[in-house]
Amino acid sequence: MTDGFGFDPKTTTIESGRTVTWTNTSDVDHTVTAYEDTIPEGAAYFASGGFESERAGRTHLTEGLVAPGGEYEHTFEESGTYEYYCIPHESSGMVGAVQVE
Repeated sequence: MTDGFGFDPKTTTIESGRTVTWTNTSDVDHTVTAYEDTIPEGAAYFASGGFESERAGRTHLTEGLVAPGGEYEHTFEESGTYEYYCIPHESSGMVGAVQVE
């Protein structure tokens, strides 16, 4: 997932139906939170903590934190680009994207 305050890799390309696992390799808590307005139409929303909306993820931040050494995974079924970010570190540029083909 992270190397300090960034996703590594920042962007990845996968085939539809594949699962991505983010592993927190830093020493601070992070989230994986999709930008709800930019995910492909018909695609399932995703966020660490299992939230069904971006607002819920922001409102219940502590429930979505991935601790150091922790993991979060999501299976991508729909083609398109999925942009995501870490809520506490978005302003530091901790953003990423999954391109599903």
